[in-house]
Amino acid sequence: MRPRKLKHRKLSKSEQMARVRSRDTDLEMMLRRRLWHSGLRYRLRPKLPGTPDLVFIRSKVAIFVDGCFWHGCPRHHTFPVRNATFWQRKLERNLARDRRVDEELSELGWAVIRVWEHEVNEDIGMVVSRVTGSVIQRLPTLKS
Repeated sequence: MRPRKLKHRKLSKSEQMARVRSRDTDLEMMLRRRLWHSGLRYRLRPKLPGTPDLVFIRSKVAIFVDGCFWHGCPRHHTFPVRNATFWQRKLERNLARDRRVDEELSELGWAVIRVWEHEVNEDIGMVVSRVTGSVIQRLPTLKS
């Protein structure tokens, strides 16, 4: 029996955008693996404002892995040419939400670390060091 040939068609922009993952992305998984192998234990998607990608409960550190496109990375973000007004407003809403979430978490006593996707790609060791330092610094001291 011959294998069936699949007909490939070009996806519409809407279909392409629907396939963009909001959690468990390759970058997030890479960071999680490195943090786990360095001995840090975290929780995923707790019920906190903004739903951080991972959190360290005892030290109250929340980590967000922000995509350069979706969160307006100053180094890599470019606006789409088509429907520019929509994308401008979308980015402004995303940035306002990020600021609001950061404020809400800090009012609850949490430290927020936002990591750009290019930082994970280019120097994951630096990101792990930054997270580790923050987690260790904020651990409550044990009373004897």
